[in-house]
Amino acid sequence: MDWYSIVKFMHIGSATLWVGGGFALMLLAVRADRAGNIEGVLQAMRATGELGNRFFAPMSMLTLLFGLIMCGFWVGFSDLWVLIGLAGYTMTFCIGMFIFKPTADRMAGMIAKDGVTPAALAQGQRILRAAHFDYSVMLVIIAAMVLKPTVHDIVILAGMALVLATGVALAVGKGRWMVPSAA
Repeated sequence: MDWYSIVKFMHIGSATLWVGGGFALMLLAVRADRAGNIEGVLQAMRATGELGNRFFAPMSMLTLLFGLIMCGFWVGFSDLWVLIGLAGYTMTFCIGMFIFKPTADRMAGMIAKDGVTPAALAQGQRILRAAHFDYSVMLVIIAAMVLKPTVHDIVILAGMALVLATGVALAVGKGRWMVPSAA
């Protein structure tokens, strides 16, 4: 076995834990939401907030680190698929730092102060909407890493654009969040 294979394995392993773990939590929140289980939705949101700095951020940083090592020693930084991966990583990192983390912290503070209110649920809805877009970006990154498109692969690039557009549509669409009734 060579060093490239080891670094590639570490890159794929950390990416799998990062993307797969977050996707599983998003699915739990969506399922709970569709079932009308507000506590289940809040539990998934709490888990996302708690795991953000302790698990998802380190896994995303390891994914980036191992990817940069591969590019620096073996692959280079000029291929389109590498640039798509780096741009996508930057986007998901910013979503995590500037939307997920502060919104989850704000929601947790609101719940601690006033309990589950419509305003707190609105914060959770914002997280879930952002997660739809975030995971469309991650799907594009995965496709770029596997398919390695060039500027001539119009069908693949159009498919990636369609995935991103779907993520935007899901992010700005109306949520199904239920608000506890006053009755």
